[in-house]
Amino acid sequence: MNLDYLWHGFTVALTGQNLLVGLIGCFIGTLVGALPAIGPINGIALLLPIAYTMGLPAESTMILLSAIYCGAEYGGRISSILLNVPGDAGAVMTALDGYPMARQGRAGEALTLSGISSFVGGIFGSIGLARFAPVLARLAIGFGPAEYFVLMVFAFATLGSMVGSQPVKTLIGCTLGLMLATVGLDATSGAYRFTFNQPELGDGIEFVVLVIGLFSISEALVILEHQGRGFTVIRELGRMTVRAADVARCTGTMLRSSVIGFVVGVLPGTGASVSSAIAYTTEKRLSDTEDTFGKGDVRGLAAPEAANNATACGAFVPMLTLGIPGSGTTAVMLGALMLYNIQPGPMLLTERPEIVGGLVASLFIGNFLLLLLNLPLVNIFARVLTVPNWLLVPGILVLSIVGVYSTHASVFAIFLMLGIGMVGWLLRKAGFDMAPIILGFVLGHVMEINLRNALAISGGELSILFSSTICIVLWVMAAAVAVLPTMLSWRSRRLKMARATRMPAIDGAPRLD
Repeated sequence: MNLDYLWHGFTVALTGQNLLVGLIGCFIGTLVGALPAIGPINGIALLLPIAYTMGLPAESTMILLSAIYCGAEYGGRISSILLNVPGDAGAVMTALDGYPMARQGRAGEALTLSGISSFVGGIFGSIGLARFAPVLARLAIGFGPAEYFVLMVFAFATLGSMVGSQPVKTLIGCTLGLMLATVGLDATSGAYRFTFNQPELGDGIEFVVLVIGLFSISEALVILEHQGRGFTVIRELGRMTVRAADVARCTGTMLRSSVIGFVVGVLPGTGASVSSAIAYTTEKRLSDTEDTFGKGDVRGLAAPEAANNATACGAFVPMLTLGIPGSGTTAVMLGALMLYNIQPGPMLLTERPEIVGGLVASLFIGNFLLLLLNLPLVNIFARVLTVPNWLLVPGILVLSIVGVYSTHASVFAIFLMLGIGMVGWLLRKAGFDMAPIILGFVLGHVMEINLRNALAISGGELSILFSSTICIVLWVMAAAVAVLPTMLSWRSRRLKMARATRMPAIDGAPRLD
């Protein structure tokens, strides 16, 4: 397997500027991840316009954003362990055993072990990305417009079935994103679509405006809404070392969970929340013979941490090789590439090896930097939890406004961002996730272009969408992932009902006396 692109990537990632950018990204990412509910998407959304305005080259921007992404996955464990409040969705399972360990006076031990688990998952995921990205890129070279359109359908079907517990709301979010992607001038017909006679909308809704409004502004409003909610920080960390016996006990757990995390990350539309839940439940079934999971078991801590960091790396595989985000965070990063007029896909590896190689190499370097930062400096990162909301919320608002204005130099863009933020806040209150909207928005442009190209090739015949083996396989896969979860859920309900109806017969045994 040709890994020349990776060696070229190390020469890019090891330059002084990119090493500094990666170190800053790791530090900021860990801080962002440590803050409850902020998460990697908000951190990337805030930093993206600043990096773009500073004139950083595309490869440096991607290194910065990927460092923030991985750093946030490391930092998310801090609030989970010390507050019992996950830094993001991927750290939810970490709290199940991390917080009980902290309550037992083993907070430092839990933070160190979770850092080691994150490192193992991150390195495993980076190796998987380096090995499998060229393979998938070669397979995808045979894709035409029709295959790409069906691939997008498969991505949406996967998202609807695997993200969140409310697939209907997820699909509604995707549809909203698709609708937002149609705003502006239609390049084919020359007609203005959904601009409401506003000339500022002629070029469509800018990605930076949408992503900052949906994530940062709505997040600030959510924080304000819950500002009265208090948290109790566990300040006694205890010893900051971990026993060799515990590391040995968790070795198999970390490796298994890394495999699960990477595979789940490669699937379009999934994320760390899915992989960490699967890894935790798998490990519980395999290892919890003494019913210690949920009570401070080190394996219950190691499993989700290894999985969510491997997922972060795996999510780059479909993003870089197919142009399909593996998670909500990579959807934002996909939009960042488009800001630089770079179209991700199978040709990216050969046409811009410095971007793919530099990003993959920076993940290897970043995981070592994060391990070095997180073990000795965990006390400093833990202090972030004490930042008051009266300082945090204005900071988010100022960074958001400065970021949008510096990118577009438009007051209209600022008001549009605030309006989108208000709508995003209302959608959150209604139980909607923001990531599907961004996925729909980013994929909507590509989906429309490929559908039009396919129909142009076939003279308007829809049969072209079913004309190749790849298309048929993708349609079957899309139908399977859309229908199977519903069927399994229906079967599970039937089994529960059957057990419930059998219970009276058992309880009725005394009547036989």
